[in-house]
Amino acid sequence: MTSQDTPEDVFLRLVNGVAEGRRDELPALYAEQTDVRHPMSPYGDEPLTSRDELRRHFGSRAPRNVSYQPSNIRVHQTADPEVIVAEFDYVGVVPATDEPFTVPCVFVMRIRDGLIVESRDYIDHVAFAKARGQVDHLIAVLTG
Repeated sequence: MTSQDTPEDVFLRLVNGVAEGRRDELPALYAEQTDVRHPMSPYGDEPLTSRDELRRHFGSRAPRNVSYQPSNIRVHQTADPEVIVAEFDYVGVVPATDEPFTVPCVFVMRIRDGLIVESRDYIDHVAFAKARGQVDHLIAVLTG
């Protein structure tokens, strides 16, 4: 990535990298000091404030038991050239059942000089838990 990359370019690199499982490459999309939050996460919203924390975050993700791709991408420009609002879905099929799934997402991102400095990631975590067969784990987290 370069400082000529638009915020939309960086966003697309991120969501495609997540979908393709390229977790070791993702931290490089973020500034050394950043502020990433997942306000709707039932697992808690611990801010990720550095590239090292993001490296641990992406490295701790469970191996993928489903495949998905970003779809229905709509990127909205704002009055601030560093800020975009991106609406999209992760869509895929559950291998065990061949059931299709859709996970709606909205990211509000500030991207400066080609690096993500701030992001609020609103993801349907329940839909992801269902697709991954992790509803029991989610219930345990919510009731524990």
